[in-house]
Amino acid sequence: MSKISPCLWFSSEAEEAAKFYVSLLPDSRIEKIQRNTIDSPGGKAGTVLVVDFTLAGQSFMALNGGMKMEYTHAVSFKIDCADQAEVDRLWDALLANGGKAEQCGWLKDRYGVSWQIVPTALMKYIGGSDTAGAQRAMQAMLSMVKLDVEGLKRAYEGKSAA
Repeated sequence: MSKISPCLWFSSEAEEAAKFYVSLLPDSRIEKIQRNTIDSPGGKAGTVLVVDFTLAGQSFMALNGGMKMEYTHAVSFKIDCADQAEVDRLWDALLANGGKAEQCGWLKDRYGVSWQIVPTALMKYIGGSDTAGAQRAMQAMLSMVKLDVEGLKRAYEGKSAA
């Protein structure tokens, strides 16, 4: 287990969010739920204080802090996706129930957490040996909301959209 793990602050939705996140990716699970033993800013005695969970093999903690804190783009979670189907599945799941699509494969989920849903192929195209193709792929990516593997490939190869 890693010595460092992200802690996500929630007003009172830590358990709900952790269960949602672990439902998205393999090698994910709730490890431990710790409840308040006394009334605290995080909630009344008996309510959830902390949820330790693993998301795709990475340890996380979700904390109920009792008040809303805003997330910024300064911290986001990038998910490498094997193919367009995985991009589509995760994109749709994270947008469900109030998420917000942004630019270049970024979105905010219903809790306000920023995610980058990125096909592994992106780096092949924007970092490819064909400099002009890489520039075209970068321009294509900058114009996308959800990333489109075929669109990136067409741009890299200099082919127009079908």
